[in-house]
Amino acid sequence: MTTRSRSAERLERLRSHVVHTPLRIAHRGARALVPENTIDAFRKAIELGSDMIEFDVHLSRDGHPVVVHDDTVDRCSDVKRRFPGRSSYFVSDFTLAELQSLDAGSWHVEQLNLPAHERQPYLQLLRPDELSRYVSDVELRWFKSGNVRIPSLAEALSFFAETSILINIELKTIPRMYPGIAQKVIDQIKLRGLESRVLISSFDHEQLRTVRALDANMVTAVLTSDRLCALTTYLDAIDADAFHPGCYADFDTLGFGSVDGTLQLQHVSEVLASGRWVNAWTCNDESEIDALIRAGFSGIMTDYPNRFGPP
Repeated sequence: MTTRSRSAERLERLRSHVVHTPLRIAHRGARALVPENTIDAFRKAIELGSDMIEFDVHLSRDGHPVVVHDDTVDRCSDVKRRFPGRSSYFVSDFTLAELQSLDAGSWHVEQLNLPAHERQPYLQLLRPDELSRYVSDVELRWFKSGNVRIPSLAEALSFFAETSILINIELKTIPRMYPGIAQKVIDQIKLRGLESRVLISSFDHEQLRTVRALDANMVTAVLTSDRLCALTTYLDAIDADAFHPGCYADFDTLGFGSVDGTLQLQHVSEVLASGRWVNAWTCNDESEIDALIRAGFSGIMTDYPNRFGPP
């Protein structure tokens, strides 16, 4: 069997769960509306009709996979208040118990209370009508209650096991180079029987080779903020099933910010023609979402899953 036929078989298992084409992929959950990478963000993304939820995994100091995006935990928690004077705030500086003692929700409400231009960039795009329509006062009170927590991977997957949604787990390894992270993530996936609904991506493509060595059937995706040459040959070489190009701000490799505004889609077309998926990250502008839909992308990641229209 060829590399591409094996890839087609793996993707077919995911396709059986697809509702919309292209895939509506909620980036870190519905993070424009709800504190990112929390169970609340995942639940909101499902309510808004997402087909897949993308989230990130690091390892705690005691070796547990945890759902956090940044290498450090200071942006999205009260860690500096809870643990003042630390020399660094890497995720791997804290045990799972310490990480789960943090308030992972109040910061989001604090951001929403700022003038739009002072917020984190993705929240500057949030319209007042979206917030009032999709987030209740009860939810806002919950987010600032101090009770929203960073989930472990085990907790996140247990939540997803009760749903039918697809899952994109991004392995975050650079610069910490967590030993054994791929094995630990795969073990957690298999423990809950979620293999047919999971795609594993990473900017560290060596991790994708490790995943493939550990499991011949796991779907993998090359995540990049660079333009790659001989892309289908590269995907063949590491037996990857999907390509995730950046299209956001300084990470735009598709051409939204190009001099003439023309999308550069030859490499995308080649990957699609090889039978693989191309899922763009992270698109929050409705007109750009429409352009990617017209271009035939397999999936589109967004911080605003409500902007795809009704589920």
